[in-house]
Amino acid sequence: MTRQLHLGGFQIASQVTHSHAAWRHPASEPDVFGPDHYQRVGRILERGKFDFVFFADLLAAPTRFGGLDEALSRGTQASATIDPAFAAATIAAVTRHLGVAITKSTTYFHPYEVARIFASLDHISKGRAAWNVVTSLSQAEALNFGVAEHLEHDQRYERAQEFLEATSELWDSWAPDALVRDKDSGVFADPSKVRAVDHEGEFFRTKGPLNVPRSPQGRPVLIQAGSSPRGRDFAARWAEAIFEIDPTPEGRRAYYDDIKSRASDFGRDPEQIKIFPAVLPFIGETESIAREKQAFHNELADPVSGLITLSVHTDHDFSTHDLDEPVDHIDVPGSQGLFDVARRLSERDSLTLRDVGKLYAQGVMLPQFVGTAADVADQLQEAVEGGEADGWMISAANTPGAFNDFVDQVVPELQRRGAFREEYTGTTLRDHLGLDDVPVGREAIAAD
Repeated sequence: MTRQLHLGGFQIASQVTHSHAAWRHPASEPDVFGPDHYQRVGRILERGKFDFVFFADLLAAPTRFGGLDEALSRGTQASATIDPAFAAATIAAVTRHLGVAITKSTTYFHPYEVARIFASLDHISKGRAAWNVVTSLSQAEALNFGVAEHLEHDQRYERAQEFLEATSELWDSWAPDALVRDKDSGVFADPSKVRAVDHEGEFFRTKGPLNVPRSPQGRPVLIQAGSSPRGRDFAARWAEAIFEIDPTPEGRRAYYDDIKSRASDFGRDPEQIKIFPAVLPFIGETESIAREKQAFHNELADPVSGLITLSVHTDHDFSTHDLDEPVDHIDVPGSQGLFDVARRLSERDSLTLRDVGKLYAQGVMLPQFVGTAADVADQLQEAVEGGEADGWMISAANTPGAFNDFVDQVVPELQRRGAFREEYTGTTLRDHLGLDDVPVGREAIAAD
């Protein structure tokens, strides 16, 4: 029996996504700060029966690579962006099925605020919200929140662990049937089914209860992208979907096996974690047309733009290095997993820092699947059936044009093969992903 795959659409509420060439591409819309753009993207992805749209986010403009001027001039990732919560809400307003996933940090926010945001988004979307849980990693982000030094790697995950515990307690503070809304008796809610949380931990204190009633999914779908050993443990413990970047089949397969094994070690069903590697597709009526699209896009990618974003992700200033040197000797304090991929590619293909910057600008080292709709569908399907993924995060080389190409050409091919849904069969994001309902445990307050 053909295994059905899942699809997410990658976005940043900005002029670029993974592709730093995107804003320069003639097929990309210039205005990415108003509602029309995101509503158009949402409608396209829902037409393609995607599981969700996913918004990554950073909390600082890029300053690590020789200051801010270069980043602003080149329009690199995070140099200009809006809060993805508002982009997601405007998409939810014009769609009925598409999930909306946004990024919020456990390092610079408070559990009560984040619990309230996602319970609200889940209500507004009628059960389609997801939270991409991140531990912010750069010194620039710390300074924006009045912190002199950002937390070291393991401490960020200790804080994130407690953050998830506290938000879960807050989401559970309302029983499923706490709302009465009896107009005749005048009883709005049953106080016995709403309880305080009284969380006191190493990093956070919150009294509770949340003042948002229990949302349709009980809590948002939890997404994570842990790549270090500590990050993988955190993802295996909490995540229900995982976003991954690795350009090689062997790397994706090793990551998939490792996460599923760690999930089993935590007593979880591995099938309740869906792994989404990211891919940048180029689709044409013929392979040569697709190759021309890829070459045109890649030529627009500027190596310095890539190195600016690599400096953000790794919290390391690559402007201090010779662009023609290798990267295998460089140590970075930030995202270890992504730089390990860069180091592995550099060693395999004898790449210089300039080459790595070019790859980063072309798509943050995402694999590029190129060819006809059937060719791209083959690659997506073979990887899922080969144990590399449960689905794919589709990143666009230009927006919204590349999403239209994928939805109009690749999705029908996958549907024809029985590898992707023809219609939505549920109403919530948990339904789309085949995830279990949030168990009624602490929520069953009346039984306490």
